[in-house]
Amino acid sequence: MHDWLAVRPGDGGLLRRCAGATLDVGSGPGRLTVALARRGLPVLGIDLAPSAVALTVAAGGPALCRDVFGRVPGAGRWRTALLADGNIGIGGDPAALLRRVLALLEVGPPGTASRVEPLRLRSDRSVGEWFPWAHVSADAVAALAAACAATVTESWEDADRWFVTLRSRDERP
Repeated sequence: MHDWLAVRPGDGGLLRRCAGATLDVGSGPGRLTVALARRGLPVLGIDLAPSAVALTVAAGGPALCRDVFGRVPGAGRWRTALLADGNIGIGGDPAALLRRVLALLEVGPPGTASRVEPLRLRSDRSVGEWFPWAHVSADAVAALAAACAATVTESWEDADRWFVTLRSRDERP
């Protein structure tokens, strides 16, 4: 958990690519949500963990305890959706998640194997429940995007982290 509190190498390039109203999916303690809010961008972090949402709000970022597959405020009006820190794995079904949010996401390096594994969050005070998490490589995203009516418009590596930008085929550039 401590690793997600501070700005990480590669965050700058990711944040610069955020355009307009941004939804930070699986925002955790809110480092990206807070950074975007400080830049004056309309942003909302959503996370299932009440403690993560509380950390975001305490740091000055707007956040709600929400499931991305449930009711999300502003549905259909978000310009950018962030799936950073491997959040492409939320729910263990990347295609389902991409159908839900077609925007900017972080993925594994090209050529790495995609896989699903159990994961849980751990801090100094508590250990969470196990949940499914998918790891997806940058090159696997193109196939997933095609199945979700999206196209890859950009991919890049920064500080040993890989990112991909998707655009819905229905969205005008």
